Amino acid sequence: MLLEDFDLDQKFTLERGRVLLTGIQAVVRLPIDQHRADAARGLRTATFISGYQGSPLGTVDLTIERHKALLDAHDVVWVPGVNEELAATAVWGSQEPLLGPLARHDGVVGMWYGKGPGVDRCGDVFKHGNFKGTAPNGGVLVLAGDDPMAKSSTLPTQVEPAFYDAQIPILYPGSMQEVIDLGLHGIALSRYSGLWVAFKVVTTVADGFGIAEVAPDRIVPVDPELEIDGKPWHHVQRPGLVTPLSLEQEKDIVYGRLEAAAAYAAANGLNEISGATGAARLGIAAAGRTFGELRQALSDLGLDDDALHRFGIRLLRIGMVWPLEPEIVRRFAGGLNEILVLDEKRAFIELFVRDILYGRAGAPRVVGKTDEQGRRLVPADGELSADRIAVAVADRIAVAVADRLRSGVLGGGVGALPMAMEARLALIEAASKAGAAVLSRAPYWCSGCPHNRSTAVPEGSFAAAGVGCHAMALWIDERAQVVHQMGGEGATWIGRAPFTDRPHMFQNVGDGTFFHSASLAVRAAVAAGVDITYKILYNGAVAMTGGQDVAGAIGVPELTQSMAAEGVSRTIVCSDDPDRHAGGGPLAPGAEVWGRDRLDEAQIALRDTPGVTVLIYDQQCAATKRRERKRGLRPTPTKRIFINEAVCEGCGDCGAKSHCLSVQPVDTELGTKTRIHQSSCNFDYTCIEGDCPSFIRVKTRPAKTGPAGAKTPPAGAARTMRAQPPADIAEPDRPVPGPDGYGVFMAGVGGTGVVTVSQVLATAALLDGLDILGLDQTGLSQKGGPVVSHLRFFAGEASGANLIGAGDADCYLGLDLLVAADPKNLTRADPERTLAVVSTSKLPTGDMVAHIDETYPDVDGLLATIDGATRAGANIRLDADRMADALCGTAMPANVLALGAAYQAGGIPVSAAAIERAIELNGVAVKANIAAFRWGRVYVREGADGLVSLAGVASVPTSPDQPEAVPGLGLDGAGARAKATARSLMQESGLAQVNSEAGAALAELVERRAADLVDYQSAALASAYVDFVDAASAREREVMGDRTDLAEAVARYLYKLTAYKDEYEVARLHLRPGVRDAMHDAVGDFAGYHILLHPPVLRALGLKRKIRMGPFQQPALGLLKAMRRVRGTPLDLFGYAKVRRIERELITEYRTLMEAELDALTPERYERAVKLAQLPDVIRGYEDVKLAGVERFHEEMRAIRSPGTRPVALTTKPTG
Repeated sequence: MLLEDFDLDQKFTLERGRVLLTGIQAVVRLPIDQHRADAARGLRTATFISGYQGSPLGTVDLTIERHKALLDAHDVVWVPGVNEELAATAVWGSQEPLLGPLARHDGVVGMWYGKGPGVDRCGDVFKHGNFKGTAPNGGVLVLAGDDPMAKSSTLPTQVEPAFYDAQIPILYPGSMQEVIDLGLHGIALSRYSGLWVAFKVVTTVADGFGIAEVAPDRIVPVDPELEIDGKPWHHVQRPGLVTPLSLEQEKDIVYGRLEAAAAYAAANGLNEISGATGAARLGIAAAGRTFGELRQALSDLGLDDDALHRFGIRLLRIGMVWPLEPEIVRRFAGGLNEILVLDEKRAFIELFVRDILYGRAGAPRVVGKTDEQGRRLVPADGELSADRIAVAVADRIAVAVADRLRSGVLGGGVGALPMAMEARLALIEAASKAGAAVLSRAPYWCSGCPHNRSTAVPEGSFAAAGVGCHAMALWIDERAQVVHQMGGEGATWIGRAPFTDRPHMFQNVGDGTFFHSASLAVRAAVAAGVDITYKILYNGAVAMTGGQDVAGAIGVPELTQSMAAEGVSRTIVCSDDPDRHAGGGPLAPGAEVWGRDRLDEAQIALRDTPGVTVLIYDQQCAATKRRERKRGLRPTPTKRIFINEAVCEGCGDCGAKSHCLSVQPVDTELGTKTRIHQSSCNFDYTCIEGDCPSFIRVKTRPAKTGPAGAKTPPAGAARTMRAQPPADIAEPDRPVPGPDGYGVFMAGVGGTGVVTVSQVLATAALLDGLDILGLDQTGLSQKGGPVVSHLRFFAGEASGANLIGAGDADCYLGLDLLVAADPKNLTRADPERTLAVVSTSKLPTGDMVAHIDETYPDVDGLLATIDGATRAGANIRLDADRMADALCGTAMPANVLALGAAYQAGGIPVSAAAIERAIELNGVAVKANIAAFRWGRVYVREGADGLVSLAGVASVPTSPDQPEAVPGLGLDGAGARAKATARSLMQESGLAQVNSEAGAALAELVERRAADLVDYQSAALASAYVDFVDAASAREREVMGDRTDLAEAVARYLYKLTAYKDEYEVARLHLRPGVRDAMHDAVGDFAGYHILLHPPVLRALGLKRKIRMGPFQQPALGLLKAMRRVRGTPLDLFGYAKVRRIERELITEYRTLMEAELDALTPERYERAVKLAQLPDVIRGYEDVKLAGVERFHEEMRAIRSPGTRPVALTTKPTG
């Protein structure tokens, strides 16, 4: 049943009931619940929160900021930390009575947040603050984000040893419920013991989500009534820390506060024994998330609660990792032969379990990282998933059960271990051997990201990376080779410079890192007197963790002054908008502001300046700009870029210069072209610097003001939705979750809405009364890399892990083909169980954008890989990106469209009504997303033809096999007279006489190109082209029978070389009638446009930029088009240029090459001939780009041809 009064804020406002939360949201709810609990006890308390953003707790501050009014109402004060250490010191201050008495509150709770490296930075603060202790009615909770898989960290982390060293108790929640419950206990524990309390939040909890029960009286702390030295325990905060007071504090911690912490854990049941009692022989202990994975592993092995009792297996769930409660360990160990301790990373709990039990009579054997013979047992690397745990647990269970059977304890009626155990282990073993992906996605910079160009360095220079998005320069074109810890940027050069002949280095540092701590590294470099250029990438946001403002930042003018005061030799500011600084504060003396187009020049100047120099690259974060536009805080630009694909050569120069993911290669009838993905374009415009005349700058119509002053989106922001889908779509047979849940695994690309679909489904589950466990695995992947989401639906209470293990996916939703076909992801699928719904859209990787040689893998091969791991006969395929673009006017809801298909195919266990309600609650592009969801359903229900009929459009591209040519810009643009001429030429040739399917396809290919050549110049040129292809085809049939590969290659590439794009042709192609329609289809209604050209004549005269040609200048293009008949004659003034001469020579060279190959053609030489015929594909682009392609053409031709081959001309057309 739908909850009509439900809203998303109930996760914070609902005081009793069920709430859906992520781990981060559960953390932010804690101070609200604590304030309510204190108020119920008659206390007026506040909470002070400070920390530094970093995954997995990267969005704590953003969540706080979005709910500031609610938190303000509960006296929560949040102050972003400049860095972790200072934030921790501020939290210490919230407990320090000597700084001043509380004026309006009875106590202040302190909360710190940060990731593992931040914990390392704060060791000294944590020790000092913990020694000083907590204030009455206060308490400190230290939220430590642990990243065991280094998803968003340079190194994997394990925070327990650092807190043990600081003598801070450690709580470890494993679910959303435990985040709330243990969090409240943590504050109570801190108040009772006087200690700071660490709260370990691992990535799978922080990024996970689930349903929790909340109630004002759910957590009621129990007083342990502890006595120490015969006196009731009561923490008293003492002043001072220096000796001898610090020695007294140490004694108080060791012999008082830590004992109080253990007593609190015992009295309040923070650790719990379950499983077998009595005759149990094997005990398994685990904490937090690892315990949930253990329960999942046991279930996968066929061991439910009854089996645990039957086989004598006892479990210990540990909520407080340290100090480990001695008494419960002893009770847990009673009667056991062995205890297996599951520690993630290095042994920690294992050491204390062994220490507690050492020397006790009848104590069981303790194993963990190694077994009793010293062999590896529990992995110490990565994270402990259920599948990894199952392997270790199964070994110990088998030994324990064998011992019991031998001793007769189990009796004859118990039987052997569950058959599921061997099957599960075999499945895990197979999954562990999954091969590598055909092509993996790597995280990449966002469209329009400043780092696309700011991280480039002059040829021959060396750069080092730092912490932040810009660190992707390590694998994007290897622009940087070294990475440092946060704040150490450039300091390694101080230790290396005296011993190397390398004279200089560049050091990238983000503004967030600079103001966090790296400013000290600049000071150190100045003091050391090394030659280094710091590139401060001033983007105005901490983009890696969600776009937070940079705490402690100063403006660019003030930054130049600060650097001058530090003693840097020279500072240059490179900006995307130099005029922005014209009216700002004064720059430091000698500091200069240049346009970003002079970046290379600026870097060379700074590199050649002795000492420490600084380049400030000033351009706002692209992701922040996009967020601000979505929220109405920034207008959407009316200037858009369109590529005329008829002019485009697919050379990739625009992608190489911009590294922009919105500049996408597409396959067309005329080869690879480049297209702007308008839905994701971020208006950076760097792409137009590509050396190509195909770019058109389009001005869309400005936003219209509505009756209430509200603005409607500009026409260019999203095209009009074609039609509304039907609302009354027949319901499919919906799956019902079984006892072990129902698993949906989603694989997609960061930044395309994978997490949004995941959260929509989770909300729908809550609305439908289901329970849910889930996890969104993102990390760096949110920047264009692989993102996967796990969802497990339950009809009853959820249990186990939020990760879907090997073979456990019931529905495999492939939102990106490359990520979906990754064998490591496909280990979640099962050929007998898993339905796959896969989008076949060919979304390019960053390398495909920047390097034209990187091509998309064979789609059929990828789909075959998916089919092999899933229920091939039931699977659904659709080109979601192009379908959404065609039906909804934008590709943005593509993932929701795929979700609709999965729903209609019977793969989703929640109702359509709940999904649509969840989309409404999400509040983003509601109409478009609901329409997309319904269109996906229609596609599965009615098929492609039914979809086209209901949508009322000519066609909807449902498969990547359908051509992507834009109508009017391909070969369909030829005139009627040219088509008639071409048809006549074909009828006279032997091509029309070939009676085979392949022959007919070849004839059509040649006829379409011949028609274009008539328009290009003349019927004579088309006739010569048809004759040559006819001769090549006849010779191929003579030698190879019905094969057409060679003739097709000749047809394609002789046409390509013949129809070279000179000034006349560029003009003709820009004047095609279909260009305006194509622009309208791409960006919507527009007010005007300018073609951006860099004519070779003006370039030779020194013009370094492109000129704009609008409608009023187009008569000049008409004149050029009319002059095309003089091409190649003495009157062709443009034909004397070097590039034009080479273009004409290439035609002759290619014909001669092919004549020689055809004359010498044999079956053995056939493949070589085809390769040679296809070689002109490497000749792309204009001017220098094209000349580089010609050079490559000759190099590859020489590599293929045998030495001494002598060309022989075909004087007559072969027959046969």
